[in-house]
Amino acid sequence: MKPLTPPSAAALARVRALADRVLDAEEFRRLLAVPIGEAEEEDARSLIRWFRRRYPTPAERLAYCRRAYRRWTKALPGT
Repeated sequence: MKPLTPPSAAALARVRALADRVLDAEEFRRLLAVPIGEAEEEDARSLIRWFRRRYPTPAERLAYCRRAYRRWTKALPGT
């Protein structure tokens, strides 16, 4: 498996800005009111089915998440 290329500083800054932004109540409600499309819903359900087959028990799912989190945070600059 090819290692992931770390994101650029600019990309990290954009993601942090999006993650840290504060939404007012009206904008929050407006964003929640947008339904997901059928294709997006099916994609999500397909991924969930795959994940549950690959990691059938809660313990296996948590172990995967812990490994993935370590991998993701190791790839971030400054962590």
